[in-house]
Amino acid sequence: MTATVEPSFARSRVEELQASAVAIEHELARVIVGYEDVLRGVLVALLAGGHALLEGAPGLGKTLLVRTLSEVLHLRYSRIQFTPDLMPSDIIGTDVLVDSDSGERRFVFKHGPIFGNLLLADEINRASPKTQSALLEAMQERTITVGTTDYALPEPFFVLATQNPIEMAGTYPLPEAQLDRFLFKLKLGSPSAEQLTEILNRTTSVDQPRVRRLAGPDALLEMRHVARQVFIAPHVMNYAVRLILATYPARDADAPQAVRQFVRYGASPRAGQALVIAAKVTAFLSGRFNVSYQDIRDVARASLRHRLILNIEAEVAGTDVDSIVEAVIHHVPEEHRQ
Repeated sequence: MTATVEPSFARSRVEELQASAVAIEHELARVIVGYEDVLRGVLVALLAGGHALLEGAPGLGKTLLVRTLSEVLHLRYSRIQFTPDLMPSDIIGTDVLVDSDSGERRFVFKHGPIFGNLLLADEINRASPKTQSALLEAMQERTITVGTTDYALPEPFFVLATQNPIEMAGTYPLPEAQLDRFLFKLKLGSPSAEQLTEILNRTTSVDQPRVRRLAGPDALLEMRHVARQVFIAPHVMNYAVRLILATYPARDADAPQAVRQFVRYGASPRAGQALVIAAKVTAFLSGRFNVSYQDIRDVARASLRHRLILNIEAEVAGTDVDSIVEAVIHHVPEEHRQ
């Protein structure tokens, strides 16, 4: 079954936007060596209108990824290095008392670095919960409030937050309710020998890869709008629903043994929203106008791994959340069994 796109978008325009989106991914790969799944995940989160949490050790190119993406899309890039002494006003901005030419004093709002299109929140778990909350509220509401005045954030607005999974001393782990604000959690592993060789060749020579500007903010917002119109059939939607329900340990008939044994709380309804919209974007990037079962499975790991809360038994057994998500994917059949 294929989808129909509303008349305001001709099929030729939709195909042009699809080609541009794929070209953006290829352009990123000209600079970022390897990590194809991470590049696809970041692009899917961006086109879905969500945010991504990237977990990986320092020095793996996270800053380069966001900066390159801003150049390809001609978007304003901001970077915040999170530290324990960082205050909310350092991120969102503050009212500053200034003198006018007439001698009158008044407060003027000075915008913080959050007023950008692409924001790299580096090592977000090093900031205090108060500062983390200020950022995550802005991510959800797309506005900030200073005093009695609301300020809208620019569109598009995308946050790529990073955290180091190894060096946890002196950090403030994000609460589960705040992790749920991220559409995806992506993992950045160590490069292979071939990838490391290519990285060294690219970064230690005189010639540095240059990227082209392939789209702008308006085109990106148009891609988002078209991707949301991708059709998802009722049976595929039902498959996404059953995946979410299979993460609930209390549902003995639906959940696999690993969930019943190791999961304390399952995924939230926001996880279902992430599955569906990310699957639509994946289908859009594949040049299709309908969501397949495979599209749902392709985004399930990144959508669910930060939304399952494991119990103490899982920690004792050394079971990680990715293995639980794999068990859920293998347990739920495509067609609903009565």
